[in-house]
Amino acid sequence: MAKDQKGKKRGFISRLGDSQVWKSIIRTGVPRNRRGRMFSVLNSVFLHLHPVRMPRHAVRLKYTWCAGGLSFYIFCVLTITGILLMFYYRPTVEYAYTDIMDLSEQVPLGIMREIHRWAAHLMVITVWIHMFRVFMTGSYKPPREFNWMVGVILLVLTLLLSFTGYLLPWDQLAIWAITVGTNMARATPFLGHEGPGAALLSIGDINLVHAGSDVRFALLGGRFVGEAALLRFYVLHCIGFPFIIIIFMAIHFWRIRKDGGITTPV
Repeated sequence: MAKDQKGKKRGFISRLGDSQVWKSIIRTGVPRNRRGRMFSVLNSVFLHLHPVRMPRHAVRLKYTWCAGGLSFYIFCVLTITGILLMFYYRPTVEYAYTDIMDLSEQVPLGIMREIHRWAAHLMVITVWIHMFRVFMTGSYKPPREFNWMVGVILLVLTLLLSFTGYLLPWDQLAIWAITVGTNMARATPFLGHEGPGAALLSIGDINLVHAGSDVRFALLGGRFVGEAALLRFYVLHCIGFPFIIIIFMAIHFWRIRKDGGITTPV
């Protein structure tokens, strides 16, 4: 009886493996040799992100520090916890602060807010460590200059994610921190009304250059940190910057694949 059940089970698995539906999903089947493993990698969108072959010494912990992988993992944690927080948080002056308090004290799984906050701090640290490792090992040199620039963009976007998320608790610390941060934007070259090239913000008339026509006004949606600023920071933090980061992450991983994987130690 046991043999018959095993035979039926193997028969079902065999028929499933031979079905057209299965072949449309898994093109190559179970790899039996080196050629089969190569085809499995090339036909998988996830495995294809990694080179078919990788030098053993290039993936040692003491060389890579796993900083890039940790940054991606923390970003996934932030995405999951952020989605859960969006179910309870309302980006309005009336409810923002009380919702944060409820997330910490009343809402089931309120620990998600603390996980999200500490993961955000940790992601900034790991991204900086990753950039430092890449620089110290010379991984930015030809032919990897383009991917280095993509990494710099990802670093800036990570800092912008942290900056926009800082306002969402809507407490005094957040309001005044964003006030100071956005005031510095007034001196941005060509974009701030107090910065170099501010005259280019107007069309031939210097009198048109004022606080309502620069990048600070665009960030806040007004002349001070208010409800418009809270809404804009919420949209940028939850949709705008994560969407852009995902695009540049895909380019970053793809470029690592095309450049032959992680650089070998020199």
